[in-house]
Amino acid sequence: MASTTGSGKSRFNPPVFYSATGFLLLLVAFASLAPDTADRVFLALQDFIVHNLSWYYVLVVALILMAVGLIAISSLGDIKLGPEHASPDYSYASWFAMLFSAGMGIGLLFFGVAEPVMHYLEPPEGTTGTADAAEHAMVLTFFHWGLHAWAIYAIVALILAYFSYRHKLPLTLRSALYPLMGERIYGPIGHAVDVFAIVGTVCGVATTLGYGVLQINAGLNHLLGLPVSVGVQIGLIVLTTILATISVVAGLDRGIKLLSQLNMSLAAILLLLVLLLGSTVYLLQAFVQNLGSYLSVLVSRTFNLYAYAPTDWLGGWTILYWGWWMSWSPFVGLFIARISRGRTIREFVVGALLVPALVTLLWMTVFGNSAIHMILDQGMTALGDVVRRDQSVALFVFLEQFPFAALFSTIGVIMVVVFFVTSADSGAMVVNMLSSHGRDDTPVWQRIFWSGLIGAVAIALLLAGGLGSLQTATIASALPFSAILIVASYGLITALRRELARRTAQSAPIAPISATNPVPWQRRLRNLIRLPDREEVREYLQETGEPALREFAAEMNKNGLDVEVLEGEQDYVFLRVHQGDEVDFVYGLHPKAHTKPDAVPDSEENPTEASDTYCRAEVYLREGGQDYDVMGWTREQLLTDILAQYERHLQFLHSVR
Repeated sequence: MASTTGSGKSRFNPPVFYSATGFLLLLVAFASLAPDTADRVFLALQDFIVHNLSWYYVLVVALILMAVGLIAISSLGDIKLGPEHASPDYSYASWFAMLFSAGMGIGLLFFGVAEPVMHYLEPPEGTTGTADAAEHAMVLTFFHWGLHAWAIYAIVALILAYFSYRHKLPLTLRSALYPLMGERIYGPIGHAVDVFAIVGTVCGVATTLGYGVLQINAGLNHLLGLPVSVGVQIGLIVLTTILATISVVAGLDRGIKLLSQLNMSLAAILLLLVLLLGSTVYLLQAFVQNLGSYLSVLVSRTFNLYAYAPTDWLGGWTILYWGWWMSWSPFVGLFIARISRGRTIREFVVGALLVPALVTLLWMTVFGNSAIHMILDQGMTALGDVVRRDQSVALFVFLEQFPFAALFSTIGVIMVVVFFVTSADSGAMVVNMLSSHGRDDTPVWQRIFWSGLIGAVAIALLLAGGLGSLQTATIASALPFSAILIVASYGLITALRRELARRTAQSAPIAPISATNPVPWQRRLRNLIRLPDREEVREYLQETGEPALREFAAEMNKNGLDVEVLEGEQDYVFLRVHQGDEVDFVYGLHPKAHTKPDAVPDSEENPTEASDTYCRAEVYLREGGQDYDVMGWTREQLLTDILAQYERHLQFLHSVR
């Protein structure tokens, strides 16, 4: 295992780091040196999936959507992604901006105009050129970019966040298999799963980056007359990689978060400009109607395989989308998990499924309906011809139809660049974590390495014409991952039900404090009024708390149980009872600072220097803080409380057997 000490020392997991790097080099070499062969191999695999396993992809995605929804609306949604005392690391605005930018921000720019127009021009059923075709095109677009896509991301993020923040497992994809494999996730199979996630992430981000520079180049050509050429595109990849490297080196808070907030601000400006300068009332009406039409056919559309009227459209659109979302979900899901600690599952689902899906559908309405309106009602058939010919310039040709076209196009180009930088830097951060036991406090060189590798892969494939091969391979990788995802989802639900059983077992009031040798009420009142500082709580834990834990441990050891008392950071002392293959019992005491209430009198010794905070000796169990104070309790009272909590733990173990 690599060293984890010293800011300059490596913290990567050697089997994962070296295996992933080697496999990536071989895969890129194959796609670059033999692009025609790679195309044939990967396309044959894709054709096999489309023609023989479409039913499986549709069923998997439907089950995922149902699982996420049922978890959120049930009592399981009350469980927190982290200890009970944890609070979210990011505000709603920052959290939403980051998960949205990593999830599909760039896709909205590329397909916001193009996909609705393509469905309108070439519908899977019916004829083009009618109002029905326009409405049907928007329903199909909503279907591909709505709840199903975000549910795939959400279930992966839920699995990783729950097992990492609630069960102290590494924040890597291997932790998703913990319900199935237990501690064996730290062996070869766990390494292989993390290697799979790294390869998929690097390939997905690199191919997206390679295709993305085509849109950036097209926008700059429209805006500044910059020639469309491979040399310009390589230069754009290098620039994007440099910016992404700077961002990932700066860290999540100073790099990715700020870029994501910039993304969302620019997106909101462009959305409002198109809405206000376009057919505003029509677009608002269309949004409400599109939403209603989408929800009304959600079930039938979800399970529609065109079994009675076979068509290639399903494989060319829906199945490829489901494969693409699943292939990207290890990357996006891990990133969302990283920024979601401290939120309840219900809050998480609302924020990571419903809100981004709603905003995505609003974006698609404003841009897609506007484009269809131009073609259907205003006779701008040239826009449809552009979409058919080159999707990368569709956005910019569309923006040219508005006043201040140059400003619109400038905002569009900046957004495309920043969205790609955000995808690249968040991808590099995720890959770095996957290769480093789930840690993101790694040396700078490791973050630079992965960011640079993503850019190098994109350049190599662009030069060799292997982007299409690698994209097809990435989508095909969803097949094995879908099986992992179904097993992991079952494991998540099982673990959440156990967690709920634990809560039920612990729902009874805390056992009454022992009446033996009670604390005089005058002393308890003084503690309530005066409020102790950290030093007093520390002294209490040393003189009363730790000895009580050790006395309890000694008695348990006499009865043949494996018990230990340990010290943690910041004066945290805790007792752990090892339960073999079952969940260990943990009872800890920890000084926790709180703001003093206004009614509390100032310090008698020196009122002018009185602190604004006081400390409580709070109880922590395995699932987090219990939010009650034992400061001033006698040793006998503490022992009674430990015993009561241990009885509850045994009741929990009994209820889940």
